[in-house]
Amino acid sequence: MRFAKNATLAAAALAALSTTALAQSAATATTDLNIRSGPGPEYPIVGYIPGEDEVTVNGCLQGSKWCTVTHEGTQGWAYSDYLTAPISGSPVVMTDHYADAGVPVTTYEPSGAETGGTAGGATGMVGGAVAGALIGGPVGAAAGAAIGGAAGTVGGSAAGAIIDPPETVTTYVQTNPVQPVYLDGEVVVGAGVPETVTLTPIPDYDYEYAYVNGQPVLVEPGSHRIVYVVR
Repeated sequence: MRFAKNATLAAAALAALSTTALAQSAATATTDLNIRSGPGPEYPIVGYIPGEDEVTVNGCLQGSKWCTVTHEGTQGWAYSDYLTAPISGSPVVMTDHYADAGVPVTTYEPSGAETGGTAGGATGMVGGAVAGALIGGPVGAAAGAAIGGAAGTVGGSAAGAIIDPPETVTTYVQTNPVQPVYLDGEVVVGAGVPETVTLTPIPDYDYEYAYVNGQPVLVEPGSHRIVYVVR
């Protein structure tokens, strides 16, 4: 998804933030998790963290679910609902537990490289505003579980793809883009898409698709849950 092209945006974004301390904290991704160039679903994707991989958390925005992270040399922002840190011997979802995890508060100001071609600070964003919220995804649990986003002690395995679509399907989805919708939260397997989001059928295939937060996803029509993220 043009990770290399967007890497310069991530570098510029990180240069524009400041932290109250230089402390860092290790965390684990509970599912395949995007790394974005800025703290929001509207910012370009510059990489991703495979589920169960460890990542360094450099700082988190106060009152927000976005944290600046480093994973295998890629720096950017990740959604804290899908990051866990060991607290008192147990893995705990980082959201609302930044201080307990030893993560400093950070601030963010968009750089000129980002604000120069964006709408409301959001690259490619329709109307410059987030349209709605994703239903709770697999926070520290198996993919497909209908779990809310509340932070707390978690268990279970990391979430992965529910299905393994043939290449013809992923190629069709990528070569037939549809109008994107931007939702609060992050695109992960198991997250629910609101009923108001229009799904597009795929010829001779059980699942349908949509472009959510700039990324194509396969969705189960009945439950409106994401079963595969096309990368």
